[in-house]
Amino acid sequence: MSYCRWSTDDFQCDLYCFEHTSGYFVTYVAGNRLVYKEPLPPDVPFEDTEAWVERHTKIMEMAQEGEHIPIGLPFDGKEFWDSTLEDMLNRIKELKKLGYVVPDYVIESIEEEVRENGR
Repeated sequence: MSYCRWSTDDFQCDLYCFEHTSGYFVTYVAGNRLVYKEPLPPDVPFEDTEAWVERHTKIMEMAQEGEHIPIGLPFDGKEFWDSTLEDMLNRIKELKKLGYVVPDYVIESIEEEVRENGR
């Protein structure tokens, strides 16, 4: 299961974080960031399938036309293997403080899992 992917939030996430089959918690840091040439369309409810598919199709077209630019931070393109979810959470928080983009809800959901499972 992944906690976030580069495609998260319309390709607006710099991290790909997941639990590896080995039991480690892996964080891949993007080396570049997608910059759209125009603003993203407004969000639509996932339950409105037709509107969601239409928006998704538009975003995929925009992504193809967008530009990938270097992020320019110290850990661009690096990977980290943490032995616990809490260690990965701390790493994600530090990466966010450095300027890497990760949605707040990703951190919140991992914090909740750590509280519930003690991992």
